Amino acid sequence: MVNYRMPAEWEPHSAIWLSWPHDEISFPGRVKKVQEDLAKIISAIHQSEQVELFVLDAEMQRIVSNKLAEINVDLSKVTFRIANYMDGWMRDCGPIFVKNQSGGMSLIKWIFNQWGGKFPDLLPDDALPYKMKQWLDLEMQQPELVLEGGAIDVNGQGLCLTTEQCVLNENRNLGKTKQDVEKFLADYLGIQKTIWLWKGLVNDHTDGHIDEIARFVGPNKIVCGYEEDEKDENYAILKNNYETLTAATDLEGKPLEIIKLPMPHVNFADVAPGTEKGAKAPVSYTNFYIGNKVVLASIFNDPNDQKALEILQNCFPDRKVVPIDCLDIMYGGGAIHCMTQQQPL
Repeated sequence: MVNYRMPAEWEPHSAIWLSWPHDEISFPGRVKKVQEDLAKIISAIHQSEQVELFVLDAEMQRIVSNKLAEINVDLSKVTFRIANYMDGWMRDCGPIFVKNQSGGMSLIKWIFNQWGGKFPDLLPDDALPYKMKQWLDLEMQQPELVLEGGAIDVNGQGLCLTTEQCVLNENRNLGKTKQDVEKFLADYLGIQKTIWLWKGLVNDHTDGHIDEIARFVGPNKIVCGYEEDEKDENYAILKNNYETLTAATDLEGKPLEIIKLPMPHVNFADVAPGTEKGAKAPVSYTNFYIGNKVVLASIFNDPNDQKALEILQNCFPDRKVVPIDCLDIMYGGGAIHCMTQQQPL
């Protein structure tokens, strides 16, 4: 019996959860720029879904309110939530909203170990789901599995995408098998079939999150990052993932529609956590957020930006694709999808 179902991201939302950036460790020398980027995200999304925004205290709330008002954000569409947090990548440290048997909403809080124990200073972010449970007065289940929201993507109808590199990594789920993980996904997300990709992008400190390589854009349609340059560090990885997807089928055994997304080619200009100056940045155009009326798309001042935006717009003809420059956000280790968590209706 399926007790829970995780809705697809394109299903209607009541809210989007975000946190106001403030941590210099996460965004060295770039906090103000990232704050400006988040303000643009809020401006683009707030008319079609409520913004639930974490801030540290009343003073930060006052400052952020003024900043948002300056760009004509309707503050009645923003709910400020005061809590202690560091960088608050809501996709990963936040809970997943699922529909339960009664038709109501429940929270699933997986074990969050800071991406394999790499960033112990971010431990305060693990407490955010408990705050959300309290404010929303929802049931919350806590499965004994280490999992971040960015490590999975679902079509809302029983299919899930993930990577072996991340979920089966010994720094997360030592000793667990694919079958073990699939049982958790079935019990808590209603997943009937999981498509396992090989690994993620080079230099990705998340150890291969799926939201940087492949995403559902419809029940049987997936966009997949693909590298045409055989000399590129990601070429073999993305080719393997693409071939896995083209061989995969839905629950009825029918082929899936796989659409190639080009890759941006971005290097870190400065030293970023866990990388060296000039290292390849682990970014892609699959790190987008599907809102009620808009799709927030990560771009990187790259020649492939426009091509990727056109592909995404074709995938979402009923939504407006809004580009957001993520050249500063990426120094924290992610992009738009990583910063967001949807709350379904």
